[in-house]
Amino acid sequence: MDDAAGVLSQADFFDICDDEQRRMLGFAGDRQHFDADDVIYRAGDVPQGAYVLMDGTVKARHEGAEAGKPYALSEPGSVISPTALILDKPRPVTFTAVTDCELLFVPRSAFLKLLRQYPELAQRAAQRIEQDLGRYMHALEPLRRKMKGA
Repeated sequence: MDDAAGVLSQADFFDICDDEQRRMLGFAGDRQHFDADDVIYRAGDVPQGAYVLMDGTVKARHEGAEAGKPYALSEPGSVISPTALILDKPRPVTFTAVTDCELLFVPRSAFLKLLRQYPELAQRAAQRIEQDLGRYMHALEPLRRKMKGA
């Protein structure tokens, strides 16, 4: 459990939580091993929570209209689909283990329970997601202008 809380303390998204909240999520979390080439989840799937990379390298590949170059995550503490902690929606990305990987799965149900218990955490989570979406939209702005001019 302390190992899981330590991983969550390295994860950028979970800096919105205090130590006790990270311990509770770590306790609810599930450490999972994926062999190289294992699919963590496919585009179109609805993940039941987020994954935090503990060790290894994961490749992300967008599908459909957002398809582009795949990218890799190899930094311990990288969070795969933090919005899946709140939204019960299909994801447009396939995540695959490039190497053998250890990931901590944080269930949406545990995160939502924590948000109900700690309204200030719910506010911080909403602000974080809003910031992340704002950065994403800002990054897409040049593409939008390019497409508008085409």
